[in-house]
Amino acid sequence: MIEYYPAPDIRKRIDEIIELLRFDHVKPGNVYCVRSRGSQSKRIIARIHGLGRIWQQAMGIEATYIIEVISEQFDPLSRDGQDRVLVHELMHIPHGFQGGFRHHKNFVTRENVDVWFKRLQEKRKELGLRKG
Repeated sequence: MIEYYPAPDIRKRIDEIIELLRFDHVKPGNVYCVRSRGSQSKRIIARIHGLGRIWQQAMGIEATYIIEVISEQFDPLSRDGQDRVLVHELMHIPHGFQGGFRHHKNFVTRENVDVWFKRLQEKRKELGLRKG
């Protein structure tokens, strides 16, 4: 059975990525981070979940996203590999920040993820920031 745990380490890294890449459309207070354990998946490293509009309206709350990292797949990655995955997941959040997603076909492609990941590395270097 899959178990979910708070992931404050991922939260900190997500906040940094949002700030450095100027993903100003993302509301950090409405993005939650969890680490799951027990997944049988061998291909999925992380996933993003959005709270659909019907849930938002029925519950009277704003759009919310959850970034889930699959411990068995995510944790063994290098720091750069993990950051690339986090950039990828954040890229799924559209500029409207309404609970929907950008899909792989048109926007969240390997090439686009590479561009944004390189920008992240350049920004860290420019600011003299460590990866941690």
